[in-house]
Amino acid sequence: MEASTVLYLVPTPIGNMEDITLRALRILSEVDTILAEDTRKSGVLLKHYDIKKPLQSYHIFNEHQQVEKLLSRLQGGETMALISDAGTPAISDPGFLLVRECRRADIPVECLPGATAFVPALVKSGLPSDAFVFEGFLPHKKGRKTKLEQLNEERRTIVLYESPHRLQKTLLQLMELLGKERQASVSRELTKVYEETVNGTLEEVNNYYKDKTIKGEIVLVIAGGEK
Repeated sequence: MEASTVLYLVPTPIGNMEDITLRALRILSEVDTILAEDTRKSGVLLKHYDIKKPLQSYHIFNEHQQVEKLLSRLQGGETMALISDAGTPAISDPGFLLVRECRRADIPVECLPGATAFVPALVKSGLPSDAFVFEGFLPHKKGRKTKLEQLNEERRTIVLYESPHRLQKTLLQLMELLGKERQASVSRELTKVYEETVNGTLEEVNNYYKDKTIKGEIVLVIAGGEK
């Protein structure tokens, strides 16, 4: 283990169990405690790799209550790894708050490189990846219209996360705001058996998914506006 590090942010596979680094497996097997967004889901991964470490629940609904207690334990010398259900912690998942407070308390933090859903979706979209903006999930209600209007001014490639039941609504709103002919790419179930990427105009992508039952996490990549 890296001598000075106390908290590790460890990316986990977004689908395919093989997409985890040797270093990530070593860190998970050496820390004292693993903080997991969903202990049941993470338990499957750890069991697959025969990692037997204490799991503690750490998610969006309890992170504010947990932070001070975790800081105290970290300051006492306990080593921890933070993992999310899939991908890199703090990317549209819990992690930012704990990392910020660790930095304020001079607690060493290290983030391992690894899986993040938007990277393969962006690269395989065929849209410019030299400059892009990652917006994560759009606001569900308050602030949604404002955010969409801001995207209308964006000249870089836009990357969004979306849930299956909101994809149609989001595509329709983007068509109305950005125009039906704006190029886009939708990737879902990345690295899994039913991985799918659909490219085309916003209208073409919307027509493809119309009346379909959609499953899996979704990455939506949209071309930036013309300069």
